[in-house]
Amino acid sequence: MRRHPRRGEAGREVTAASQAPSRAPSMKGAEVGRRIGVGLMYGLWKPRVLGAWRVPATGPAILAVNHSHMIDGPMVMGVSPRPTHFLIKKEAFVGPLDPFLLGIGQLKVDRSSADRTAVTRALGVLDSGGVLGIFPEGTRGEGDFGALRAGLAYFAVRSGAPVVPVAVLGSSERRGRLVKKLPPLRSRIDVVFGDPFDAGDGSGRRTRAALDAATGRIQKQLAAHLENARRQTGRRAH
Repeated sequence: MRRHPRRGEAGREVTAASQAPSRAPSMKGAEVGRRIGVGLMYGLWKPRVLGAWRVPATGPAILAVNHSHMIDGPMVMGVSPRPTHFLIKKEAFVGPLDPFLLGIGQLKVDRSSADRTAVTRALGVLDSGGVLGIFPEGTRGEGDFGALRAGLAYFAVRSGAPVVPVAVLGSSERRGRLVKKLPPLRSRIDVVFGDPFDAGDGSGRRTRAALDAATGRIQKQLAAHLENARRQTGRRAH
């Protein structure tokens, strides 16, 4: 079931965002995070990256990543050709992870409310020509893009940035009773980047109806990319 903003909420988000603190996340920090991710991901597993050239070399872009395991974000951060600022739930920013994640340019978001600071900083990443990473499903699940929140559509329509679908396959094939265990060391994990696309209809409208329509277009594109990625890599559904 998709979560949509209430009537008039999109307009309030824009106003609220303009009033929130505007400190942008560190681009240099995100590059440091990418380098750490490269060493960690390639040291522990065997990432196979397909289609990274599809990520625009310059200008704003949004990576829309399926999410079935906790390593999906670090994996994409490490193998992406450009530094990426991910929107990450605030619950992950605990203890020493809080200054570390902020230091490598990641964005803390409170999913329980309209987080004005997170919205402003995410838009700031795109306004400055950076790459924003989003898990459009909102939380870890089956990783099938089956239910999208409206946040991705809002950022895409608001900024005009192209959306690049990203499928991470192989991270969640080994499951535990309560949590999904880490993939076996040195096992292959596929990261497949798709063709960038525009989520909006060209009108620039950010009404609820426009965001609903954009979310529908996005879901079709992401689902098609995931199916193509599974065929390309020979991966099963989960």
